[in-house]
Amino acid sequence: MPEGDTVWNTARVVERALTGQVLTGSDFRVPRLATADLSGWTVAESASRGKHLLLRLTRDGEEPLTLHSHLRMEGAWRTYAPGERWTGRPAHLIRVVLRSARAVAVGYHLHDLELVPTAEEKRLVGHLGPDLLGPDWDPAEAARRIGAQPEATIAEALLDQRNLAGVGNLYKAETLFLRGLWPWTRVAAVADLTGTVELAQRLVASNRGRWTQTTTGSLRRGETSYVYGRRAQPCRRCGTAIQKAESSPLLTSRQTTQQAGRRPPGGTAGRAGGNAALSRTAGRIGEKAELEDRITYWCPRCQPEPAAAART
Repeated sequence: MPEGDTVWNTARVVERALTGQVLTGSDFRVPRLATADLSGWTVAESASRGKHLLLRLTRDGEEPLTLHSHLRMEGAWRTYAPGERWTGRPAHLIRVVLRSARAVAVGYHLHDLELVPTAEEKRLVGHLGPDLLGPDWDPAEAARRIGAQPEATIAEALLDQRNLAGVGNLYKAETLFLRGLWPWTRVAAVADLTGTVELAQRLVASNRGRWTQTTTGSLRRGETSYVYGRRAQPCRRCGTAIQKAESSPLLTSRQTTQQAGRRPPGGTAGRAGGNAALSRTAGRIGEKAELEDRITYWCPRCQPEPAAAART
């Protein structure tokens, strides 16, 4: 899934092509917007909010509108000169086309495409936490939100867009490595939440304005990350093989315990409460549920499992 810097960069691409331009035509290829016509509307601003892209539109005598889109895993915006061949993606993936005298913007495989009054933007993005690349970035507030769910894992907490908007799997994994945190450490056991979110913000911000993402300082192929995408390769610090998990060992352990019919630590009541908390945590994700199923990379030596995070 694209991270906050990718969406920020995408917003800049659309901004350069369309901001200040009067649209000469639009073509929506999603049923609920099939009859919408933005001809005559001026593109006032192209903005990102976490992983959401907001295209703000104005027209004399009309209430301002916002075209909202989310890239999810496969979405993309591409811009072309009028008459230029569209080479971005197959035509059947096109969801919207916006035309002006200067450029054409094509949205491929976009999700959550909505056209709403700008005054109602909060309905779409109001649930998000402080934006890592926005003017509202507030590390103390992000840390406060994370700390309000002490039983969540730190990996879950960083991905939850209600806590802070813009972190995806890449920056989650790299932030936790650089902080020496086992991904499934409970939030309550993390000593410096503010320092953790500040590092995540610096990593995301460092990649604004370029498409190649790096957390190591190198843009060379194969040298751009410490742990992300490096399963079985040696850790750049200690040489230990990088590990990859496709589900949380905590969740796997819980399921094994339940299936075996054993009473979990803390008694039956504690287990029921733990499952309920897990369900709530998974459902809190702004962009995708079941956070513990997210792929995770880590170095078992540099990010050791704390004794308090026993799995059974």
